[in-house]
Formats: sequence, structure tokens, C-alpha cells
Amino acid sequence: MEETIKNLVYIHAFFGGIGLISGLGSIVVKKGNSAHKKLGKLFTYAMIFSSLISLIVARMPNHENLFLFLIGIFTIYMVLAGNRALTFKNKAKTKADLLDKSISGTMFIASILMIILGIVGMIQKVDNSILYLFFGAFGTFMTFKDFQTFKNFRQKKNAWLISHLGRMIGALIASFTAFLVAGLHIGTTAVWILPTALGTVYIIYWNRKLKSKKVLKSIKL
Repeated sequence: MEETIKNLVYIHAFFGGIGLISGLGSIVVKKGNSAHKKLGKLFTYAMIFSSLISLIVARMPNHENLFLFLIGIFTIYMVLAGNRALTFKNKAKTKADLLDKSISGTMFIASILMIILGIVGMIQKVDNSILYLFFGAFGTFMTFKDFQTFKNFRQKKNAWLISHLGRMIGALIASFTAFLVAGLHIGTTAVWILPTALGTVYIIYWNRKLKSKKVLKSIKL
């Protein structure tokens, strides 16, 4: 059993590394060109596969870790939601479908669970309870924005693009955080939170840039 888990961890790390490299590459190249799309697809498949393996490992005997299991769900949500956001560019799509709502709804439930666990943990003075609260609150905010986008994406022409960039950058942040925590074995609270905080600043920067018509014309997703 331990040998199987060890092999799963190696496979998880391998695909996580591919996700990190391809994700960074998709940021460097011009948004919307062929290289960006190819790197984005590689990033998507690598991150989903890596995260699915982490869900399995986090529930294996003697390796149970509810927090990492929920973070795995968080990562899968961001990758799926980021890709689904592209479908809202299609003029034939007039409303969010069941898949869109299911992805965000599942993450909303997971986020509420994290908040509850965080509050209980804080009362009982459990270590790292603040992480449950932080990611739970962040997930709740992101899913709330999702459902807002579902309602008015036709009124805001670049709503799909803002959602796509925000979720995909969020998934890249998860990959980078995993590298610091699992790869470099730096598991402090600051290391868990700081990449997300810096990534949020980057997302805000892009959201402001997307208000420029010149920037929008240069992006062909």
C-alpha cells in the first residue's frame, strides 16, 4: 500500500510540475495566440490529473488529509471554471447551463465546509485553522462572482475573459503553492497565503487592463 501511495505521489508531482511550467509559459506568451492556447490546454490536463491523484492520496489509509483534499477540489474547480468561462464568449450561449452551475455550486459547498471547519478549529485552537477560513472565504467569494457572471455575462462583454483569467491564474497559484509546500517543504501559514495574495493583486491588475479597448483588441481568445 505504501509503495502504491509513493508512486501516486511521484505521478502527482510530475504532472504538477508540468502544470506549473506550462502555466508560467501561458502567462509569458501573448494572450490568445496559438502558443497560449496550447500551453493552456497542457496546463488544464496536467492540473486536473495531478489534482485528482491528490484527492485519492489524501483519503488513503494513514495519509488522510481533509485540508489537502479540499484544496484539490479548489484547484479542479478553478481549472474547470476557467475553461468553462470561455464558452460564455459564444454568442449562441444565452445562459449558464447545469454544468456551469454544478462546478461553482460544488465549490461553494466545499468553501462553506472550510469556513465551518476553520471556525470550529479556531474555537478549539487547532493549528492552521486560519487556512480553512482563508481559502473558504476566498472560494465563497469566487463562486459568488461566478453566479453574478451567470446572470449578466451578456451585459458585460468581457465578463467571460475576466472570469477565465481569474480562475486560471488562481489554478496556477495553487500549483506554485504546492511546489513551495510539497516540493521545497516550506509549509508555513505565510507560504500558503502569500502566493494567493500576490496572485490576487495580479488578477486585479489584469481586470483593470481589460477595461481598455486597446488591450481587449489585442487578445484573441
